[in-house]
Amino acid sequence: MSILQIDQLKKYYGHGVSVVKALDGITFSVNRGEFVAIVGTSGSGKSTLLHMMGGLDRATEGKVYVDGNDIFGMNDEHLTIFRRRSVGFVFQNYNLIPILNAYENIVLPIELDGTPVDKEHVDRIIGALGLKDKVRNLPSNLSGGQQQRVAIARALATKPSIVLADEPTGNLDSKTSQEVMILLKQLSEKFDQTIVMITHNEEIAQTADRIIRIEDGKILARPEPLRGAGR
Repeated sequence: MSILQIDQLKKYYGHGVSVVKALDGITFSVNRGEFVAIVGTSGSGKSTLLHMMGGLDRATEGKVYVDGNDIFGMNDEHLTIFRRRSVGFVFQNYNLIPILNAYENIVLPIELDGTPVDKEHVDRIIGALGLKDKVRNLPSNLSGGQQQRVAIARALATKPSIVLADEPTGNLDSKTSQEVMILLKQLSEKFDQTIVMITHNEEIAQTADRIIRIEDGKILARPEPLRGAGR
């Protein structure tokens, strides 16, 4: 069952002969519980695509449906609430609040929404990510890999329909990158969590169930599942 549907998505900047087609008719879907990697070089449109999927920017044309909801059909206030509740983000730069400890960073989106924290669920995530002894640490007292684990925990804590990861290993060394990717894969399976990750790293992309390649704002070829996909 599709949790994410992208239909003829276009994002153009400028007009006439100077128009830049960042996205030029992207169409694909992602099934519930699937881990998909979107691969492309710098300037290929992959970051723009992630922003569209997460409702961080609006398209020139086309539709994005998350769990059956037309996100571009929402006004800004409704979209902000929907994004906070239904979309988890993992960014390259972690985006942790420096004056909050790890646990406070993890539950911050829930508290901002004014909803009760499911402590059992949060504790399961913290345990799965190996953060039990780090929850009272400030970000400055955590390694890069630990900060990214906190960011992943924050993204999962709201029980989102989909997690969008933007170059999640971009600031990590190769060993820590492998550890983070293994954890993402395990979390996708453990929590039946849908994850869409953008990356330029082919080795990192191989962790996913499926790879979608994008260049010049278009999907290059029909995406094929990797070995072991289709769970």
